[in-house]
Amino acid sequence: MTGATSKPRAVVTGGAGFIGSHMVDVLLDGGYAVQVVDDFSGGHDRNLAHLAGNPDLTVTRQDIRDLDPAARPFGDAKFVLHFAGIGDIVPSIERPVDYMDINVQGTVKVLECARAAGVDKFVYAASSSCYGLADVPTREDHAIDPKYPYALSKYQGEQAALHWHKVYGLPVNTIRIFNAYGTRVRTTGAYGAVFGVFFKQKLAGKPFTVVGDGTQGRDFLYVTDVARAFLAAAETDKVGETYNLGAGDPQSVNRLVELLGGGVVYIPKRPGEPDCTWADIAKITRDLNWAPAISFEEGVGRMVAEIDNWRDAPLWDPASIEQATKTWFQYMAPADKS
Repeated sequence: MTGATSKPRAVVTGGAGFIGSHMVDVLLDGGYAVQVVDDFSGGHDRNLAHLAGNPDLTVTRQDIRDLDPAARPFGDAKFVLHFAGIGDIVPSIERPVDYMDINVQGTVKVLECARAAGVDKFVYAASSSCYGLADVPTREDHAIDPKYPYALSKYQGEQAALHWHKVYGLPVNTIRIFNAYGTRVRTTGAYGAVFGVFFKQKLAGKPFTVVGDGTQGRDFLYVTDVARAFLAAAETDKVGETYNLGAGDPQSVNRLVELLGGGVVYIPKRPGEPDCTWADIAKITRDLNWAPAISFEEGVGRMVAEIDNWRDAPLWDPASIEQATKTWFQYMAPADKS
């Protein structure tokens, strides 16, 4: 056996996406051959362009819901790292069936493929949104309280993965990602992550739309640090574990504005959003010998160096944000009163 086939194989679902494409880079650098499964519905075709012609990379365009475990599509894969799914809060409130279908039933399909292939490890990309309005710093044993369908769907996908470990003996670890950021983050689509909004506003010379007073903190972790943590969770002997993943050092939105430089316009605070997200990362640093390597300042600098990627992104202003988040205010406000 020669060439790429002599290397251990890893499957990355959603491998053309933001985090998934960085996962592919880390795996290839680590001596793995990589099989990407992605339907490219997120419009991120360019994320793997730099790997064109790499003999250790195979890309299959497919919806995870259409995977056939009986066909053993993952072949002799050693690891499966499962990132495929759909995100964003407001679309999940408007289209809950799609979120439950893709993020839960799609995950079950991937689990069955991994089980059929007899993989050494399945690592599930879970979400810290499962905690709701959490006490901080947040540990893995914190109460679960998802506030919207996206959070629920990601948590149920996580529970399915751990159930497959319990019932079928599939070696599973799950990682609850807090606030990943970095190059290749999505630049189009629904109103969402602060980086995409701010970068386009900076390019257009418009003020940054800061929610509330900007003092809210987010546990931002640079995407290559995220990918390294997932590889560590795949390579460890530990199974059946759940890990929180962040930098353990929340940064305010005001700090991001300071780093980017520009004017500010303030918009109403959104109901159901935490004032601070902050991962307690003691468990993952202890168990996996992992620690964040990229500072917030360095990570933002790397993104600014590629700011032209946001030229075609939508330009948001207070009026368009108000329109795009009407559903959020309609359904999330009552939850705050309960």
